[in-house]
Amino acid sequence: AAQIVNWDRDHRYCGRCASPTDAHAADRARVCPQCGLMAYPRLTPAIITLVERDDGKALLAWGAQFPGRFYSALAGFVEPGESLEQCVVREVKEEVGIEVTDIRYFGSQPWPFPHSLMIGFQARYAGGELVPQESEIVDAGWYSHDDLPPVPRGGMAIAGWLIEDWLKRQQG
Repeated sequence: AAQIVNWDRDHRYCGRCASPTDAHAADRARVCPQCGLMAYPRLTPAIITLVERDDGKALLAWGAQFPGRFYSALAGFVEPGESLEQCVVREVKEEVGIEVTDIRYFGSQPWPFPHSLMIGFQARYAGGELVPQESEIVDAGWYSHDDLPPVPRGGMAIAGWLIEDWLKRQQG
């Protein structure tokens, strides 16, 4: 609901000719009565990825945006012209310097930033040394199921779902 309210508020005027827009009669859209431009709610896709090694350990990182010591899966926004899988490869490489393979879709959820869709993936470590991107990552490391830092567990966020799924698979 917050995403729709924000979109409606931000599209009261036409982005092409600046005329006031009207609600479309049949679609969730705003239409310009002057030039006919239709504006639909936009989604900004973002990925979140839990990377696993063959020894069962998962890569968890403490993002600079989190106050306090809190670790999670790696996430980032999809850039124009790239696939979701390409985004996974790029974001992991940019944020921690490693290569991944075997990228698998996990699930998705609406994410109010204010108009995002978070798409979850699992991936396998393919090589490289962990080198956290200082501007985004405070710390990153490989963790086993019985030696976790503070992480999201279950709950309402896909990060917690990814971690819970990994924990269930590790604990048999």
